[in-house]
Amino acid sequence: MGLGIEPTGDVVKPPRHSKPARAAGSRERLLGAAKRLMAGAGYERISTAAIAREAGTSESQLVRYFDSKAGLLETIFNESWAPLNTRIAPLVAAAPTAREAMITILSTMISAFGRDPDLARLLLFEGRRLRGDSAEFILTQGFSDFATLVLRLIQRGQRDGSFSRALKPHVMTSAVLGAAEGMMRDRLVAAQQNQPSAFREAHIRAVFSALISGLGPD
Repeated sequence: MGLGIEPTGDVVKPPRHSKPARAAGSRERLLGAAKRLMAGAGYERISTAAIAREAGTSESQLVRYFDSKAGLLETIFNESWAPLNTRIAPLVAAAPTAREAMITILSTMISAFGRDPDLARLLLFEGRRLRGDSAEFILTQGFSDFATLVLRLIQRGQRDGSFSRALKPHVMTSAVLGAAEGMMRDRLVAAQQNQPSAFREAHIRAVFSALISGLGPD
């Protein structure tokens, strides 16, 4: 034989890790299918059966990994925010001022959403919606970590002179996040209505920069 290996007649067994690998594949397929379907039709209109069918697996696997459709969506949010937060943190640390760091955050988010419009639609349209019988907003850990990063950045800016010390940092955080989310959300709506020029990236950056400047010291 070319490799000097003689046939033995034994049955070749699959590697020990093949079953866990298949299981991991099912989990990733469920996440991918749910993201595509929910982004396209909305969370409420997509059933667990449709997600499992799209993923080529069963509803029992969905329940095994995520407990429910809500748990699946929460996992999508957390596993999407985690790499964004990881990417943003060193950029913020390297920026010379908090104002420049804030503009960097917006630029990074716009780029990330441009590469993954399904993720953008889910985060911007489904991320804050009440679901089920609960009367409380349930924020994912990923978004909470991001909001905390922005809050700390504003507090840094109040120390380095980028932002006014007369304004409350939590209220400033709310204003900054709301403005950024609103513009990026309306950018998706404009694109869906075939009006992409209404919210060009350069226009969003310019307006956001002006808003950030307005939070500066008097």
